[in-house]
Amino acid sequence: MDKVIEVDFKVTWQTPVFVRIGNGFRERVDGPDAALQALAHRWPECRSEAYGEAKLRCLEALVHHGSAETARSRFIEASIAAGVFA
Repeated sequence: MDKVIEVDFKVTWQTPVFVRIGNGFRERVDGPDAALQALAHRWPECRSEAYGEAKLRCLEALVHHGSAETARSRFIEASIAAGVFA
């Protein structure tokens, strides 16, 4: 039970994603850590399949079990579904 999970919060995407959440200003999301923060704390909806998939893929990218670019793709899909893609 004393297993350490290493997380790399410095994972970034090759191309950032831009969203408009809350105040409507265009915000730059550079990687899965920032995407998870937006999804967990400021996302306008959290019941869609796209939302859940984006959270999962971003978390996997941070713990090196998944692709950062797959996480980016799923984050874009969630952004479009929520109407916040800029």
